[in-house]
Amino acid sequence: MASGDLTLSILGLLGEGPMHGYELKARILELSGHLRPVSDGALYPAITRLERAGLVERHEEEGAGAARRQVLTLTEAGRAELLRRLREPADLDISDQTRFFGLLTFLSQLPGRADRARVLRRRLDFLEAPASFFYRDGRPLRAEEVSDPFHRGMLLVARATGDAERRWLRETVAELDS
Repeated sequence: MASGDLTLSILGLLGEGPMHGYELKARILELSGHLRPVSDGALYPAITRLERAGLVERHEEEGAGAARRQVLTLTEAGRAELLRRLREPADLDISDQTRFFGLLTFLSQLPGRADRARVLRRRLDFLEAPASFFYRDGRPLRAEEVSDPFHRGMLLVARATGDAERRWLRETVAELDS
C-alpha cells in the first residue's frame, strides 16, 4: 500500500473512533487487503510518523487478558489533516480508482455537503475527459476501433465501469446539491 493511501486509511479509520494497532490493521486489510496487503513493517512505522507529527496519540488501556494494549486516537491536528485530505485530495487520489475508492470510504466524515460534491465533481470531470488505454496519432481509440479481442475487452469493461460510475457521481452530486 502506498504511503498516501496508508496515511489516509489510518486517519480515516481513527476518525471513526479509537482503536488498537491490531484492530486498525484488520480494518485496513478489510478495506484493501485483497488488492494491497499492508504489512506490520509498513503500518507501525506509518503510525509512528503520524504520532511524531502530532496527528495520532497512543495510550495504554487494560486488555482482555492480563496484557495492556496500546490504543490509538486521532488528535485535533489529525482530524484537521484528515478533513484537509478529504476536502482537497491530491490529483492521484482523484485519477487512480483504488485511491479514489479509499477517499470515498471516508468522505462521509467531511461535514459539508458542498465539499463532498466538489470532490465528486473533480472525479466526474476526470472521467469525462477523453481517454483510452490505446491511442493512434494521439487520439484515444474506442473498443470498436481495435481488432485485438483482449484490447477490445479492456476498453469495453472500462466503458461499462466508467458509465456506471459517471451515472452514480451525477446522481450523488445532484442529491448533495439539493
